[in-house]
Amino acid sequence: MNDFMRCLYNSYIKPQLDNEALAECQSILDRAEFLQDADLEALFDRVAESYAARAFLLGLRTGAGLYAAQQRDNIV
Repeated sequence: MNDFMRCLYNSYIKPQLDNEALAECQSILDRAEFLQDADLEALFDRVAESYAARAFLLGLRTGAGLYAAQQRDNIV
């Protein structure tokens, strides 16, 4: 992941996830139960960072594609 995506993740995406997604899933996936090892927890955080950043980019690309299609087809 490049520096821009890491900065975007740390300053925008992660706070959103902390406020919304983890609050909803906390009762289902209590991280303290299955993340006993510090290395495993660090791996979990890196994987979550990577997937969240990729999902964010997918959303941007989808929005850009929809906007381009709207402009091309003159959809209001």
